[in-house]
Amino acid sequence: MAYTIKVNGASHTVDVDDDTPLLWVLRDVLGMTGTKFGCGMALCGACTVHLDGVAIRSCITPIESIGESAITTIEAIGATPAGAKIQRAWLDHEVVQCGYCQSGQIMSASALLASNPHPTDSDIDDAMSGNVCRCGTYARIREAIKLAAQTNEGG
Repeated sequence: MAYTIKVNGASHTVDVDDDTPLLWVLRDVLGMTGTKFGCGMALCGACTVHLDGVAIRSCITPIESIGESAITTIEAIGATPAGAKIQRAWLDHEVVQCGYCQSGQIMSASALLASNPHPTDSDIDDAMSGNVCRCGTYARIREAIKLAAQTNEGG
């Protein structure tokens, strides 16, 4: 069936089965490979994208459920105020090790900062709890989120 979805500000018409996960539409149909496949069960966070600004797991989100919602992927998160701050903080704290999980980590952290400009440690734990990093960069992730939140204080 044909669906028209809005991804990173542009409309795309895709012809896929109703139950096709958004992840595969993004990667295989639209060629946006920044969103990663990790577990396929929404347990690792590698496939995180934003749906109307809310972090979701694209591996379990069927295309038929998208409707007219706006999807933002890692390819465009830097164009958002929170995403730009998170990406800068990621670089400043050299968060990335192998990098595989980082698009999902950045998407979750950006959604947190957009909805809560001054998160507490508990807020960070809650927002990031579903994101797995096999390299163990959790301490750098936390510090990067805190740095990005501090940049909110200046404007």
